[in-house]
Amino acid sequence: MLHHIPNVLSKEQVQYFRKEMAQVEWVNGKVTAGTLSASVKQNQQLPEDHPLTQHLSTIILEALGQHPLFLSAAIPLDIIPPLFNRYENNEAFGFHVDNSIRRIRGSNERLRTDLSCTVFLSEPEEYQGGELVVEDTYGYHEVKLPAGDMILYPSTSLHEVTPVTSGCRVASFFWVQSMIRDDAERHMLFNLDQTIQNLRIELGDQHAEVIKLTNLYHNLIRKWAEL
Repeated sequence: MLHHIPNVLSKEQVQYFRKEMAQVEWVNGKVTAGTLSASVKQNQQLPEDHPLTQHLSTIILEALGQHPLFLSAAIPLDIIPPLFNRYENNEAFGFHVDNSIRRIRGSNERLRTDLSCTVFLSEPEEYQGGELVVEDTYGYHEVKLPAGDMILYPSTSLHEVTPVTSGCRVASFFWVQSMIRDDAERHMLFNLDQTIQNLRIELGDQHAEVIKLTNLYHNLIRKWAEL
């Protein structure tokens, strides 16, 4: 299931990110690619160990920690600190699947990649091409979102970034280990949670049906969660 998470970053934050990034030397994106995906990856990245990468990464993580739609959709256990890439001059990243296990930089801790995330840092009109294409059981989905918005999708999906034929596509990318490993179970919990939120607005927090559904939600979390 793909989830569009709007307004992870404000337009002012995006402008700040872009201004700071313009002052840093980028490196070849293959440095974070697996053996197979490196052969189809052509892009640039901010160095993982650069102080700016760590600073901007912290801003995104703080924003996600306060974003109710992200928390509802991902049910995150932990997050790989965000990285940053850019595509220009026909650069692309052909169809690939993300590594199942990734190490958190600067530590020996490893996470299972349940969900892949892209926060767009360029407006759609700033570049041609550069669509994120995700393949799932329902076909191919092309994604090109406003700057500051995020797409969240299962890391099991084949996906690609099509060639950027003009302009420059800048984004942040990272992975989430969810408390709920199974995508179908996670999607059911998301739908249930969104229903509860709507009913709370309509009926109030103390309505009997709201309380029953909230109880069901938490009992399903207890049944399925891996901590």
